Amino acid sequence: MKISAISNFPRIGAWTRRSLLVVCLALAMISAAVASAVSLRPASAPFAPTLVLMIDQAHSTLHWTLDSTLHMVHGTFALKRGEVTVDPASGKASGEIVADATSGQTGNDSRDKKMHQEILETPRFPEIVFRVSQIEGLTAPLAKAHLKLHGTFLIHGTQHDMTVPADAEFAGDHFSGTANFVVPYIDWGIKNPSNFLLKASPTVDVSLELSGSVRPPAK
Repeated sequence: MKISAISNFPRIGAWTRRSLLVVCLALAMISAAVASAVSLRPASAPFAPTLVLMIDQAHSTLHWTLDSTLHMVHGTFALKRGEVTVDPASGKASGEIVADATSGQTGNDSRDKKMHQEILETPRFPEIVFRVSQIEGLTAPLAKAHLKLHGTFLIHGTQHDMTVPADAEFAGDHFSGTANFVVPYIDWGIKNPSNFLLKASPTVDVSLELSGSVRPPAK
C-alpha cells in the first residue's frame, strides 16, 4: 500500500488518516526488519570437498569374539593399511580397510595354529578386506556422527555385500571411530571349528576400532 494513497479518501477524518499513516509506517518498519534478519541469517555450513580418510594402523585394531559351549574366545587382527576417499555431500566413497589375517591371535598357541592352518588358511588368504563404496550419515561440518558404511567384505577368498554401522568423531584433521558387526562365517563357507567336546557359535562378533587422519585429496 502506498502512503500517498491515503489522500485519495477525502471523507476520512484527519485523525483516521494519521492512524492509517502510523499503521503503514509500522508495517514498512516490520517488513524492513524481517528482510534484514533473513539476509543476516547464516547459511548452512557447506559440505567439505572430497576428503581422504587415512587409517593409522598402529592405533587401529580388529577385535573379534566367538562364543562356544565351553568358553568365549577373544581374538585380534592387526590393521595392515587403510585409505578411503569420500565425497561428504553425496557419500560416494572408494577405498579399503585391510587387516593382516596372518597376525590373528587368541592367546592360545594350539588354537591359533588350527585357526591359521585349518580355519582361515591364512597362508593362502593373508588379508581380510573391507572395500567401502558409500558412507551414509556424514554431517557438515564434520563432527560426531552415526554412520553406515556400505561395501564388500572379503575373507577366505570370497566377498560379501555388507552394511556396517559405525560411530565416528571428527576433530580437525583427526578422526576416530568404532564399527560393530556380525560375520556369519559358516554361511560364508569357512570351516566350523566345532568338535565332539566344543560347539562353536556359527557367527563371530567383530569390533573394528579405527583412528587416523583427514586429508584433502592429492593433487
